[in-house]
Amino acid sequence: MNRVLILGASGGIGAALAHAYTAQGADVVGLSRSVDGFDVTDPHSVALHLGGLQQSFDRVVVATGALEIAGAVPEKTIKGLSAKTMADQFALNTIGPALVLSHAHRLLPRDHRAVFTVLTARVGSIGDNRMGGWISYRAAKAAANQVVRTAAIELARSHPRSCIAALHPGTVETPFTRKYLARHPSVPADEAAQNLIAVMDGLTPDQSGGFYDYSGKQVAW
Repeated sequence: MNRVLILGASGGIGAALAHAYTAQGADVVGLSRSVDGFDVTDPHSVALHLGGLQQSFDRVVVATGALEIAGAVPEKTIKGLSAKTMADQFALNTIGPALVLSHAHRLLPRDHRAVFTVLTARVGSIGDNRMGGWISYRAAKAAANQVVRTAAIELARSHPRSCIAALHPGTVETPFTRKYLARHPSVPADEAAQNLIAVMDGLTPDQSGGFYDYSGKQVAW
């Protein structure tokens, strides 16, 4: 039976992934701030919760993150930039996944294939940015992609059978995206979860360090 770790398991995508993997018969461990007090912005919390896990996992998914933090909506232009808002975005969407990845060497097996993914966003793509706006969120997600890329290079030395990747789940119908759904095609959380699982099932060690969307297509950096 596969062992799966979902971080952010109470969120829309995280909960859907946990449900889907459980339905497949996997042994699922879920951690979230609202249920378990797991706070990716707090190094002590990350170390405490992940340090208490004694077994490795075949899948690890970092499904934490937010578009709005403390009521701050994405900036329409750089003229609306707030240092506090940008720092909050980096704390949750970049530093949080980085702290989790710092434990990846213990969470992943060395003797067989495993997949570790961080849910980022297409708007974090520098090459695909043609509209501007949302600078704090975009920058934090772009930085998260770099964290994933760098961690993958390093982990390949000790875990050559594993794949570490950034995934864009698409626009998913959750409370996280409710007010933005009219602007983009969207899918229910359970459908998004099935899409992501299919992508993770197909990822190989040769693809480690990449950035892929919900269909498995590589996204420009």
